[in-house]
Amino acid sequence: MAGHRRGSGAVGLCLALCLAVLAGCGGDPAPDAATGAVRALLERRARAVLDGDERAYEKTERGPGGADLFDNARGIPLASWEYRLTRLDRSGSEATASARLDYRLKGYDSAPLTAERTLSLERRGGQWYVTAERPAKKAGEQLWDQGRVIAERGARSLVLGVGQSPSELRAYRELADRAVPAVREAWPAKWPGRVVVLAPRSLAGMAGLLGAPAAGYRGIAAVTTGEAGGSRRAPADRIILNPEAYGILGDFGKQVVLTHETTHVATRAQTSAATPLWLSEGFADWVGYRGTGRTPDQAAPELRRAVQSGRLPGALPDDEDFGFAGDAERLAGAYEGAWLACRMIAERWGERKLTDFYGAVGAHKERAGAVEDALAEVLDTTPEDFTARWRTYLRSELG
Repeated sequence: MAGHRRGSGAVGLCLALCLAVLAGCGGDPAPDAATGAVRALLERRARAVLDGDERAYEKTERGPGGADLFDNARGIPLASWEYRLTRLDRSGSEATASARLDYRLKGYDSAPLTAERTLSLERRGGQWYVTAERPAKKAGEQLWDQGRVIAERGARSLVLGVGQSPSELRAYRELADRAVPAVREAWPAKWPGRVVVLAPRSLAGMAGLLGAPAAGYRGIAAVTTGEAGGSRRAPADRIILNPEAYGILGDFGKQVVLTHETTHVATRAQTSAATPLWLSEGFADWVGYRGTGRTPDQAAPELRRAVQSGRLPGALPDDEDFGFAGDAERLAGAYEGAWLACRMIAERWGERKLTDFYGAVGAHKERAGAVEDALAEVLDTTPEDFTARWRTYLRSELG
């Protein structure tokens, strides 16, 4: 009986060891081992992309994988590319990984941009491989998700395009290179003095990058994405073109739009939740039109019609007036009224007062009181007096 008990204990010990380390008994790796293996896989994949090592990249894949990703991203000047595994859902030899992709553009991003990614995985021969990579649910696409990216490097700009001809991308580069010094002349605060422009092939591509419905951006030539109130460690903003609306503009209109968007890049660190859209958009338009000789009659046709028909605005535009999905005439009038408010400040108080006013408003931590305080401190006026002056200015310029 004693010998029988000793034998049972040995069998029990072997069974316990097999349950603790399944690999030792011919099973799949334990979950923690799978997590470590997937992390190592993503590290190899990231290094291959960053180094442009196609052979090493192919070793991370099976099936369709993300071969297009490597080819599509090959032309992008990268300073870093790193996956951080945030979740692993496994079922047998298959798994789905959620990962945060941090990447930087060489010479343009002072800190990484983040993209949420989903990767489908499969385990074969004891190794994990990627079978597909895509944007996470509800996350915006990256330009390389839409096709092969072509890069045009300028003196002060980087243009990344998909489905655009080399001549179109060179034209965008030249416009961006001219926009940067124009903004530097108007905005005295320190900023990097370079811009990144993304040129997708269509409106749908623009919407994909923004993670939003295309209908909301129809007729909008460009937008700028970025973090308001960003520090110097914040990554460079991205100017995203809508080729369907931007492409039909003349050379003058294209330059104004790109200078406008570059202004948003330059002023980002001093734009905060306290900054009303009439100030941020009006200032960007003021820089865009500055030095062009464009008159209010030429640049504010919608507001001119309203003023001449007796529909003089009673107040500066609200944030809601700048909604892309709203009425087109209301949107145009909001931009024109905002531009003329900033133009009035530059003419009557001086350009430096305008930039000081912009900075003073953005320095507030909240919207309440921001404009009122800045009007008093910088322009020595009140909201009521400023609005009355602006309405008189509209009559004189457009009536």
